[in-house]
Amino acid sequence: MNAGLDPAARAWLEEQGFAIGDEAPWLEALTHGSFNGSGAEAADYQRLEFLGDRVLGLSVAAWLFRAGDAPEGKLSQRLNALVSGATCARIARNIALPVHIRLGKQARDDGGADSDKILGDVMEALIGACFIEHGFETAQALIYRLWATELEGDEGKAKHPKSALQEWAAGNRRMTPLYEVIDRSGPDHAARFTVRVTIRNVGSAEATATSKGEAERLAAKAFLEQFG
Repeated sequence: MNAGLDPAARAWLEEQGFAIGDEAPWLEALTHGSFNGSGAEAADYQRLEFLGDRVLGLSVAAWLFRAGDAPEGKLSQRLNALVSGATCARIARNIALPVHIRLGKQARDDGGADSDKILGDVMEALIGACFIEHGFETAQALIYRLWATELEGDEGKAKHPKSALQEWAAGNRRMTPLYEVIDRSGPDHAARFTVRVTIRNVGSAEATATSKGEAERLAAKAFLEQFG
């Protein structure tokens, strides 16, 4: 048997609006695969993350559909930005989630509690737990509250830096941007990628992030700031 929710974690969950009934799904949502509770194998967050990802996607898509008459392409662009792992991780940090994730010692020592991948997955798992406990409407209301700033802001409205850089290169009759991973460090669950983007006869820029895609985005943004 695994121990129940830590009292501090339970108080934090309730403070954030996650109403606790059965502790099991919430304990599962906060548990990384590296954690081993009291010598017994603990269920981790992966199944709840799978569910929460779908609940989040549908909730945000419904909000965007009702918010205006933007065409499908613009809706998809904003949806992808609003449900991305980076956005989920940012919200996780905003509500002080990292300290409450149940990680194995090595994973925590390796920086797992600050990994965008882990934070994003746990955020989605908590949404999945809310759905299991209270149903879709409650989970949707929770998402709208936690994502309020993101939904009302400019997230996903601006052109993605990689698309903007591609268009800049074409418009200036330059070669297609070339992205390459020049460094990868850390264990799989807390990896960091450094990407360099180069446009021949113009220059290059580099950026580091916890995913290859985010590093490419930041590198493109840095290139445009320097040469655009």
